[in-house]
Amino acid sequence: MELPSQIKCHIVAIPYPGRGHINPMMNFCKLIVTKHPNILITFIVTEEWYSFINSDPLPENIKYATIPNVIPSEIGRAKDFAGFFRATLTKLEAPVEKLIDGLGPLKPSVIVYDTYMSWVTRIGSRRNIPVASFFPMSATVFDIFHHMDLLAQNGHLKANLSGKLQEQVDYIPGIPLIRVLDLPTLFHGKGQELLDVTMQIFSTVSKAQYLLFTSVYGLESSVIDALKQKFTIPVYPIGPAIPYFTSEKDPSSTTSVDEPEYIKWLNAQPNDSVLYISQGSFLSVSRTELDEIVAGVHDSGVRFFWVARDETVQFQNNGCSEGLVVPWCDQLKVLSHPSIGGFWSHCGWNSTKEAAFSGLPMLTFPIFWDQQTNSKQIVEDWKIGYRVKKDDKCSITRGEISSLLKWFMDSGNDEVMETRRSAKEIQKICQCSTVNGGSSEINIDAFVKDVSSHKFH
Repeated sequence: MELPSQIKCHIVAIPYPGRGHINPMMNFCKLIVTKHPNILITFIVTEEWYSFINSDPLPENIKYATIPNVIPSEIGRAKDFAGFFRATLTKLEAPVEKLIDGLGPLKPSVIVYDTYMSWVTRIGSRRNIPVASFFPMSATVFDIFHHMDLLAQNGHLKANLSGKLQEQVDYIPGIPLIRVLDLPTLFHGKGQELLDVTMQIFSTVSKAQYLLFTSVYGLESSVIDALKQKFTIPVYPIGPAIPYFTSEKDPSSTTSVDEPEYIKWLNAQPNDSVLYISQGSFLSVSRTELDEIVAGVHDSGVRFFWVARDETVQFQNNGCSEGLVVPWCDQLKVLSHPSIGGFWSHCGWNSTKEAAFSGLPMLTFPIFWDQQTNSKQIVEDWKIGYRVKKDDKCSITRGEISSLLKWFMDSGNDEVMETRRSAKEIQKICQCSTVNGGSSEINIDAFVKDVSSHKFH
């Protein structure tokens, strides 16, 4: 590979193969090269993932490199999540190491790897390349995983927790009171078969030379401060790691002809009148539950904008004039639109940050892994949302959904108005982190300065 003469630093980025992991790492990489044109980034993905994302425009200093499809396909991975997860831990190391060895002529200054790809620490050690653990979820979730020893000591690990779900966990440094029910689901629900392997992954983080969080310091300051005290390696909260930098372009430069139809539809709606609904890009609810949600949304009469992916036909067949259903949208652009008044979310970390950045109140509907914990932060810590399901309920009816949506989208509702005000305060914290001199920029610059000087602790 011919290198421009000004390139002084080479970063290799290795995301976990999933949309919610690739996106924040790519956003981080784009932010780096925007400010530091003397850095080259090699972004390693499988051939399958390359086929999904190679049409997205990239800055000149970010290059894709691919490895063969040695893990199960992304299509249908939700059917055997545990098998897919284990494959990423066992099948990728050899081809990635071979690829890194062949990158020449500029040796990587650092390998930024998704924390769940813990085998990268071994490559770094063998090749004498510093590695940076990049955690794509909240610092709170990392803190919980990092303190599994405390959960074990208090009877909240590898135990039958069904009778303990309402017990308070008050012993994890930096984390406010949290119920067992609000811990990630692999402690008490889906994903328990991966608890042992997750414990192993988090035991290797201290072998990295840097720890990067995709969080905003102001959102999780007590947790990040506690982790900084615990780790001897530099800890950098570089979040929000969402594509806010692409939405800052002058809106007048986009003609109405260029606008997607869904933006034209949003333009025609009153301010704060539309509920945005998205269940995420990976796991979804059961068919029965989806039927109840669809019926409840229709019965409520609220305006809605729903990203429905595979279920689009089902919504169209219901013939509702109050809403728009699309298979895909530019989510941050939609959340930032003045007509959007709230967000029904599965509480993935990227969606949570995009809603916070957009100043929106949320209805939380967590499904898996960290989403339960993110929901708790939204509702209890930041006070910018409400849970769709009551804790003692396995399911929810169309009548309950309809009532909740009418209440949530009622602009005359004092409680919801207070939540909207809180959401605007959280928005300020997020947006202040991304301005010149904000915490995100300061931390990204500090990390770049560290790796450029080839410090290897």
